[in-house]
Amino acid sequence: MNIAIVGASGAVGHEFLRVLEEQKFPIDNLRLFGSERSAGTTIPFKGVDYTVELLSEDSDFSGVDIAFTSAGAGTSRRFADVITRHGTVMIDNSSAFRMDNDVPLVVPEVNPTDALDRPRNIIGNPNCTTILMVVALKPINDLSPIRRVHVATYQASSGAGQQAMAELQQQYVDIHEGKKPVVDKFAYQLAYNLIPHVDVFQENDYTKEEMKMYHETRKIMHSDHIRVSATCVRVPVLRAHSEALWVETERPLELETVREALENAKGLVVMDSPADRVYPMPLDLTGKDPVYVGRIRRDISDDCGLTMWVVGDQIKKGAALNAVQIAQLLIENDPAFAGR
Repeated sequence: MNIAIVGASGAVGHEFLRVLEEQKFPIDNLRLFGSERSAGTTIPFKGVDYTVELLSEDSDFSGVDIAFTSAGAGTSRRFADVITRHGTVMIDNSSAFRMDNDVPLVVPEVNPTDALDRPRNIIGNPNCTTILMVVALKPINDLSPIRRVHVATYQASSGAGQQAMAELQQQYVDIHEGKKPVVDKFAYQLAYNLIPHVDVFQENDYTKEEMKMYHETRKIMHSDHIRVSATCVRVPVLRAHSEALWVETERPLELETVREALENAKGLVVMDSPADRVYPMPLDLTGKDPVYVGRIRRDISDDCGLTMWVVGDQIKKGAALNAVQIAQLLIENDPAFAGR
């Protein structure tokens, strides 16, 4: 396979390279693209230094089978035609095309066949919080259709990029040294704090991040009747997002049936033993591939309700790994990639 990474010097770009190596993804040729700031720099991959090329309207993607893009929505919109005009499949990690009707939005554990129908040769990689949530929702929805989801997220600084992670670390250093911490990447100081504000506020006073969870969940799960209400919170964690979920199904479900479905679900690991204080935590699960679920119990306020706690690495399954898994399912199932 001939692979390109657009936005190679960013946090997700570096994670793409780590995941491709971990997954032993078949790569014959690799090309890295970036902005004027990163063009000309080198990035190592499997013992070879690759030079980052400048992404421009003149960039030639002919011969590239799959391009992983993670350089922001504006860049994706601007260069989508450049990337796809010779038949390259663009797996886009930005929000640029996620809700376009002719762009599938794919989580392989949930809606893999959607990736095979891509009129514009673009596949959307969902928002990180949505990915983690729908992996946990899918086995429950298979038992009984889900009516409503309430979710509170606890989102790591990694969701705002490498510089945001560095800012959080530096804030702790500055505070411990008696200095005033610098606040740039977040609305307020994140160290020793929680910020109930991720992305920009919309007219309905939900944030864009919260509305992404609403719209993307319905598209991925092919359900116009699921209602999702989210409160997204930034927390002083480096990597791995957490989510508290309250789920209402159409009919009551036996807890053991739910637990069995979650334990057998692809890409999901159950960590749930309250008596032994076993539950998922971001400190332990940074860098891990699966989505983890614990605190599984009945919602005592709703006969058809369940509640649970979900944790997953935002940069890995929430971004790079999900995109690479999309590419893997194309190789395995798409006739266009047969024999490669």
